[in-house]
Amino acid sequence: MLCGIDEAGRGCLAGPLVVAGAILKEPVIGLNDSKQLTEKQREAFFEILQSKAEFKIVFCDHAMVDAKGLSACLRYAIETIKAHFEGHDILMDGNCNFGVSGITTMVKADAKVPEVSAASILAKVSRDRYMYEIAPTYPQYEFEKHKGYGSALHVEKIKAYGYCEIHRKSFKLKALSQPSLF
Repeated sequence: MLCGIDEAGRGCLAGPLVVAGAILKEPVIGLNDSKQLTEKQREAFFEILQSKAEFKIVFCDHAMVDAKGLSACLRYAIETIKAHFEGHDILMDGNCNFGVSGITTMVKADAKVPEVSAASILAKVSRDRYMYEIAPTYPQYEFEKHKGYGSALHVEKIKAYGYCEIHRKSFKLKALSQPSLF
């Protein structure tokens, strides 16, 4: 059986990097790259995948991203998923295996291979739900609207309020013309 892997939140300015691995126990019609689906469609597929997929979701929080870097976090998550699905073929979206042997990669696999599409949806919905849950803790940043991505609104909020605890302080913000804080 094939395990698909994809991530959500790699380029975010705040919140976790989330990586999911998924094996489909039965076909799910209509799966696609999470970015090609509406939030409502992603949520519906997420619920379907709860019973029609075996999956592993790995969160790497903002502090881990700052301390270890994105590549090390991705390697850790991929290794965790690979160990969980030991003995299965693994296909990851993109063109890099982040130093993990035994992983096949494919550009745009999240739109071409249902198992990778499932992983894309599981990672994105899990990350979005986390950002919705934490948004009331930091209401001035309106995380429920941009979910930590580098939108114009988010950059304006950082300009107005500075960084909060869940921001990735190692990321350089070109929009703010400032070096990283680490």
